[in-house]
Amino acid sequence: MDTQAEHSERDRSSEPRTGSEEGSRFSRLRGVSARVRPWRRRVLVVGVAGVAGLLLFSAFVVQPFLVPSGSMEPTLRVGDRVLVNKLAYRFGAEPRRGDVVVFDGTGSFVREDLDANPLAALAQGAAASLGLAEPADTDFVKRVVGVGGDRVVCCDTRGRLTVNGTPVDETYLHPGDTASKAPFDIIVPRSTLWMLGDHRSRSSDSRDHLGSPGGGMVPVDRVIGRVDWLGWPPARIGGLEGTGAFDGVREPGGAHG
Repeated sequence: MDTQAEHSERDRSSEPRTGSEEGSRFSRLRGVSARVRPWRRRVLVVGVAGVAGLLLFSAFVVQPFLVPSGSMEPTLRVGDRVLVNKLAYRFGAEPRRGDVVVFDGTGSFVREDLDANPLAALAQGAAASLGLAEPADTDFVKRVVGVGGDRVVCCDTRGRLTVNGTPVDETYLHPGDTASKAPFDIIVPRSTLWMLGDHRSRSSDSRDHLGSPGGGMVPVDRVIGRVDWLGWPPARIGGLEGTGAFDGVREPGGAHG
């Protein structure tokens, strides 16, 4: 009997396993890793697509807007998140008296900032468009009080605004506020709007820009959209209540509005 050969066979069987087995184990791990990576990629793609979809929806249909001040109380409160209907004036319709709108006040309420950082503005705008940050300093929310051709006067003997000679009972005003402590008598140019806040004593609006270029008038094409819904807090979720305050106002030519 070849005892040396038998011993060699036993020695080979007792040696630690290397080579192909280690390679097989590495292959299994690599296979698991390959299966995990596509799953992560799919989650990433879905997440990016979801954010892109929200941004597109916000850019063209409905945009969340965080109310940063009390200038529209009690209609809108600080911290409210409103939903701005960007299709309201997209197909030929124009803002009407009594509408609550969000607009870009560049050139009317604020000067254009030529030194603004475009990348920072883009990032801030993206966050604001999702309702995650305060709106840009150039964005405002106010109520339309006068449209093109209107004569808006403050005030009559009872302290009310008159629009084209018709007194307006503004039931939406903040309790204790008057229509305006500062008198004015203006005619709204065509394709512009006269904007006031509901909390008149705390609102910086068209009245404060009478001496500025444009006289406090906001071009219609600067309107971002109409505030139609409240999206937050939960207790206030729902449609924004309209107003009939301007129902009896005549058009500038004399016909009823």
